[in-house]
Amino acid sequence: QLQLVESGGGLAQPGGSLRLSCALSGTPEIYVIGWFRQAPGKEREGVSCIGKTGGSTQYADSVKGRFTISRDNAKGMVYLQMNSLKPEDTGIYYCAAGIFLGLGLVQGFYDYWGQGIPVTVSS
Repeated sequence: QLQLVESGGGLAQPGGSLRLSCALSGTPEIYVIGWFRQAPGKEREGVSCIGKTGGSTQYADSVKGRFTISRDNAKGMVYLQMNSLKPEDTGIYYCAAGIFLGLGLVQGFYDYWGQGIPVTVSS
């Protein structure tokens, strides 16, 4: 069974940056990987996803131009570089893995989930 472990969260100031990492066990190259987040009092939402080879990516409108997703299958790692952070980026961030065609930020597409890591953007 695939295991995912997030790291790199914490506190950042508005306008600052953080890089989240997701370590995957097993055979990561067969999975589409997504990042999701859940803000306090809100439902979990999709942030970004990346195809199996890293050649295709998708972003939520709210993070386009600020966040960059990447992966290194040889290392079993997926990254989410978050720049120009805003207070509304605050939440628990989850990485997830699924096997499906194409890309998508639908939670039901993803079968495996990490435990989540908190990100707080505040001055």
